Amino acid sequence: MYGAIVKRVAALGLDADTRGVGIVQSSVLSALAYALAVGYDALGLPGGDALSVSIALAWFVLSLVIWSVAFAQAVVRSTRGDEIQVASLFFLQTSAPSGVRVRMLGIAGVFLVITIVTLATNPVGFLANMLPIGWAGLWGARHGTYPERNDPRYTGRTDGRYRQRANQNRRPR
Repeated sequence: MYGAIVKRVAALGLDADTRGVGIVQSSVLSALAYALAVGYDALGLPGGDALSVSIALAWFVLSLVIWSVAFAQAVVRSTRGDEIQVASLFFLQTSAPSGVRVRMLGIAGVFLVITIVTLATNPVGFLANMLPIGWAGLWGARHGTYPERNDPRYTGRTDGRYRQRANQNRRPR
């Protein structure tokens, strides 16, 4: 029962059939865990320093993994003919519905505000700010919609990939 409630709250009002709702939920839950750990430290409770630094470093390492996976999936989609740009991948500029984009970038804003407010007590916390952008990149790589590449150096699709023209470097006769 509580699991269903947590999933519904973590989806931030998105429908269950929205593409990538699990990624949005993971982003929300990571922001909540970060806020609780850093808040515990900001209150000056015992062990708060170690907890907030540990969470910030763990979120940084997790963000490196998520960024790598997102980049690898974006490269695969690009080789299959999608025109993917950095802004549309990591900031969901034109690749995501507005509901998903607002929620994912809003979570990044929450991370930033938490970091700014608690910077005096947790100077390592700025590393955790990579995580929500990594989640957004993962959503964009898996579920984003991108236009098809329109490059004159390539001809039509062959087995899901573009192939370069054989006569590209030949001189006209």
